[in-house]
Amino acid sequence: MTPAARLRALIAGPELVVVPGVWDALSARLAEEAGFAASFMSGYAVSATRIGQPDAGLISYGEMVATGRDLCAATALPVIGDADTGFGNPMNVRRSIAGYHAAGFAAVMIEDQVFPKRCGYAQGVAVVERAEALVRLRAALDARDEIRAQGYDLLVIGRTDSRAATSLDEALWRCEAFADLGADIVYFESPADVAEMQALHRRVPRTPTMLAQVEKPGRPWLSAAEAGAIGYRLLLCGVSLLNAAIHAQRAALAALRGGGRIPPERLLDFADLYAGVGFDRYYAEEARYVEPRTRP
Repeated sequence: MTPAARLRALIAGPELVVVPGVWDALSARLAEEAGFAASFMSGYAVSATRIGQPDAGLISYGEMVATGRDLCAATALPVIGDADTGFGNPMNVRRSIAGYHAAGFAAVMIEDQVFPKRCGYAQGVAVVERAEALVRLRAALDARDEIRAQGYDLLVIGRTDSRAATSLDEALWRCEAFADLGADIVYFESPADVAEMQALHRRVPRTPTMLAQVEKPGRPWLSAAEAGAIGYRLLLCGVSLLNAAIHAQRAALAALRGGGRIPPERLLDFADLYAGVGFDRYYAEEARYVEPRTRP
């Protein structure tokens, strides 16, 4: 099965799919080892870790797709790719969809923010007019359809940030329009509460939906069971792993900077570290190509 087919099967399955945000080959492989069924290449996390800058439209298409190529190659899981606004006009969107597909993604997310975009819960979020949002998504869907016509597969997620930028009514209108246009999955960023989530599913009853959660005051946090009961099929924890990683690194650096050592309880033992970066797997593969020595 293709990555897209595996993701499609997960969405159609009985369980809601919990999706962690990852940003490089190692974090993608760790998500797989932890037992997740899919992962998400977070633009927020890639921007932070690759260029050391916030998710404010500073990272380029080339940097994102190169990261995605390495990330997808490191895991057997289907990976959703964050393609922001498509990095330009509709022709840029088409190129982004084709490039993300070639990199190995199962699905690509396109949003309706102005270009350059910014993180959905940052200051100053703004969206393009309805007509431009629909043209942008149509370009993505046309590129998807051409990929499918060639015998390959890809899913496209239509995302709106209009709840924060304009109103609930506009967000619901766009979600319905994205579904009618043919988006495989609809993503309504920043619903204020469960009532707004339920309103989404009344407007979009047939197209699969994704809920993103973030550890921020004032944002609702639902369990997988609660999100599934509302109707969501994907539950994205986009920055949770990055949050934990920054927290752990700061604590470790503070310990080292103080002239001491990192407390052992905060560290893997060396054998686990060795295995965690792949040495055990490497040696097992290497052994297949080592000819046994014979005694003279």
